[in-house]
Amino acid sequence: MTGFLTAVLAVGVILGFMILIHEFGHYAVAKLLGVRVEVFSIGFGKRLLGFRRGDTDYRIAAIPLGGYVKMSGENPMDARSGDPGEFLSHPRWHRFLIAIAGPAMNIIFAVALLTCVYMVRYEYPAVLDEPAVIGWVLQDTPAAKAGIQAGDRIVRIDGIENPTWEQVIPREALNPNQSLDITIERAGQKLQLKIAPEPYGPNQMGSAGWSPREPNFIITDLEPGMPAEQAGMKLGDQMVSVDGQPIPGIEAMIDSLKRTKDKPVQITVLRNGQTLNFNVRPILSDIRGDERYRVGFASAPMKVSSLSLPEAFRRSLEQNKQGSLLILELVQKMVQHKISIRSIEGPIGIGRAAGQAASKKGWTPLLELTAGISLNLGIFNLLPIPIMDGGVILLLFVESLIRRDISLKIKERIYQAAFVFLVLFAVMVIYNDVAKMLPGLMQRMP
Repeated sequence: MTGFLTAVLAVGVILGFMILIHEFGHYAVAKLLGVRVEVFSIGFGKRLLGFRRGDTDYRIAAIPLGGYVKMSGENPMDARSGDPGEFLSHPRWHRFLIAIAGPAMNIIFAVALLTCVYMVRYEYPAVLDEPAVIGWVLQDTPAAKAGIQAGDRIVRIDGIENPTWEQVIPREALNPNQSLDITIERAGQKLQLKIAPEPYGPNQMGSAGWSPREPNFIITDLEPGMPAEQAGMKLGDQMVSVDGQPIPGIEAMIDSLKRTKDKPVQITVLRNGQTLNFNVRPILSDIRGDERYRVGFASAPMKVSSLSLPEAFRRSLEQNKQGSLLILELVQKMVQHKISIRSIEGPIGIGRAAGQAASKKGWTPLLELTAGISLNLGIFNLLPIPIMDGGVILLLFVESLIRRDISLKIKERIYQAAFVFLVLFAVMVIYNDVAKMLPGLMQRMP
């Protein structure tokens, strides 16, 4: 119950703050350009308290999630009086600036927040900036069927030359059942291959079946009450072998346990230069629909540093640019039916991620997640969907081309259709979230 309350509180605070930042962008630019703002509300629903200054009612409402800005005459279906303070009385470039200000605030906030985080603590998995050398290939996977072997180095994938794992992993994930051209280097020779990652896990993202080479396979996390901890294994232990067989990484460990199942295994580790052996019996457990045998440890060595302001800003821009392009590619492939709707995380999925981030040590995971949500909110609102800011911008662009306003009757039909679409989309996303929590239901999803 504590974890559930943490998740609810975390997602409420994060989403509420992100929406407030978004609405403040609209509010600030509207006031600057002389549009009358009737309401600036923290929360939704019934007004609890507040004050009026000038034309604006600043209020706190009953439902403390996000907020909204109501501008005079912003609804195309309302009667227009010609008052210069009304939204629709302003020139199109004013309305464009007001519409784009909300998403822009979210994107600017994401860049600024990551910059601040990286100046204090820049932490990321050590393997991401390593050359894409394969440490393990799972049996009966696309990589195995293509003839890829441990020790092969990916020197080209989907047009990217000499990629790191940070570049390979998104290419793999965003191309389930889609053929990828790759070139590998083996013993000084280059081989050109094609590989189609398989949809895998609750999100149905692509998986080729390979894993990175981990030069130092060190235990970085132990689950309380699981067999590894009960046997006496500790954080910092370096994995050597399982039942006498060398284990180059966590995926190799998972693959080994698939074969041995619940039979006791002997795990050999190095601790302070001393070789230790532990007899461990794996147990069957389910992680978000992925049922497998586990001993309860993870290996994800991290690199930690702090960056100067210019370097932190540059890295934040780069990270947000990559994130934006991946979001747009994800949307494009969903429209083309090349990737499953399961890849989208709704409020339940975001809440679960927020709860996990909030439960981790330090503020960095939660702040990085907050920046990611802010970026997603900004990009999503720029999509050309009527009712959304991107839809407003699209209609303004069309009106500029035809040099006249679109009739109110046509706008009304467009907004009605868009509203139905958004409601159906929200229902689908929430169903998707619930399905991921219920494996039986998830298996019936397309």
